[in-house]
Amino acid sequence: MIDWLKDAFHLISDVQGLIQWGGMFLVCSIVFVETGLFFGFFLPGDSLLVTAGIFCAAGHLPLGWLLFLVPLCAFTGDQLGYWIGRRAGQALYKKEDSFLFKKRHLERARDFYNKYGGKTLILARFVPIVRTFVQPVAGAAGMKYRRYVGFSILGAFLWVWSMVLLGYFLGASVPNVDQNIHIVIAIVIFLSLLPAVFEAIRQKNQKPAQSAPARSEKSMP
Repeated sequence: MIDWLKDAFHLISDVQGLIQWGGMFLVCSIVFVETGLFFGFFLPGDSLLVTAGIFCAAGHLPLGWLLFLVPLCAFTGDQLGYWIGRRAGQALYKKEDSFLFKKRHLERARDFYNKYGGKTLILARFVPIVRTFVQPVAGAAGMKYRRYVGFSILGAFLWVWSMVLLGYFLGASVPNVDQNIHIVIAIVIFLSLLPAVFEAIRQKNQKPAQSAPARSEKSMP
């Protein structure tokens, strides 16, 4: 079982190998699953798209089709996630943790949604894990579908185009970047995790500030 999990993790984390093996179809499938289904939270969305852009620059993938089909898959996945949340509603928050579902991820996405509102559907695209769970949160919160669709379309194109074009321009301007994709992937993963790190630090600093007034009130005679 452990060996199988190691093999599965290696396969998923090897985005260069994934694209070489599955091409355009696999890129579209991974983006759809990551944005539409709970168990897609661990998939390598950002690094996959940047690597796909590098492959486009090398002539292995058609850039035009990638920029059209992948945002469409991201948008379609959004709709699935929204209607899962709309139908399941508050029952999602009572669901027990499982291998494919983690309640803490859903609650993190809910906090993100409560803080940024509709803009979350755009901002969350660039935050791993949150981009998987924010769609059902929007559905469970009863966000108007017409408004949701507008943010969903804009977010899908901004995310996919920015990541793919970043990879494309790297591949076109940096010599032999395709031979050092692992370095590019490491940098992309680091940058994508920064918002989550900053948010965790901010929340940690808020807790002492909130507990200080409570302690001062208890010390009053």
